[in-house]
Amino acid sequence: MPQATDPDAAERGRPAPPGATPAPDGTNFSLHAPDAPAVELVLFDDPAAPAPARVLRLDPERHRTDDWWHVFVPRCGHGQVYAWRVDDPQAAGPAGRLLLDPWGRSVVGLDIYERAAALRPGDNTDRALRNAVIDPQRYDWRDDAAPPPPAREVIYEMHVAAFTRDPSSGVAEPARGTYAGVAERAEHLRELGVTTVELMPVACFDPQDAPPGLVNYWGYSPVSWFAPHPGWAGDRGPDGPLNEFRDMVRALHRAGLRVILDVVYNHTAEGPADGPVLCWRGLAPETWYLHGPDGALLEYTGCGNTVNANHPLVRRLVVDSLCW
Repeated sequence: MPQATDPDAAERGRPAPPGATPAPDGTNFSLHAPDAPAVELVLFDDPAAPAPARVLRLDPERHRTDDWWHVFVPRCGHGQVYAWRVDDPQAAGPAGRLLLDPWGRSVVGLDIYERAAALRPGDNTDRALRNAVIDPQRYDWRDDAAPPPPAREVIYEMHVAAFTRDPSSGVAEPARGTYAGVAERAEHLRELGVTTVELMPVACFDPQDAPPGLVNYWGYSPVSWFAPHPGWAGDRGPDGPLNEFRDMVRALHRAGLRVILDVVYNHTAEGPADGPVLCWRGLAPETWYLHGPDGALLEYTGCGNTVNANHPLVRRLVVDSLCW
């Protein structure tokens, strides 16, 4: 007798493109983990769930192509919260540690995240950052377009949160200190004669990468090169920060202002050598970071690690994130 098909059964998937790619009937997940003997895709019901709703252990015979692990999950789409686990004796991250997707377009879980949990061995699931599947077609940019270059450019460099954090900004709570707050003051910037807004780093970073008792405020400690920092959004849901960031860009463009992003591709929040394992160090540290002959992390940034931007995969990620 023919067996009934499980509509939620994981399928083989494909190695390209990297990251989580939604389709009408599910999502394809692809991860570069060349040395991992085993990989798990961990799915959650919501961003702050302390335990997974489902764990898919990938079959290396079926779900691996060269250095890429991949799986297609039916009935899984926009907003699905996920992360990865790998078994890799060569990587810094032991089995059980939850890892971010290098190509993840949304980072969630900032409210439950603990850097200390990423510093120690063992399972950090209940205190780890996660990703969420993002369908780029769900946002309507309408007729948005960047204004043409002005004859005389006046650039205003700003920190997204600091720009409207103080009550003197004229922005009321809850928009104060957010992407929405910047959008609210777009006309004010134009009236000042500004032609271009240069945003200090907006990619998701680790606020806990700081001396004891302090927080990292400036954003030069990235944990993702695709996801806008969720701490500067009123809505911290799977696509809340991304949509609020997009709305801000549209508002600035409508006011006739161009937008430049300050990006950080030379180091990450995973340094120094005794730093946390959040993503790249737990997947393929030799690929993502420069190492000396003794295997120690090289650092030319003053931040404890230097990204291996000469590697073709790293260059691909940088270009992909810039395009995104």
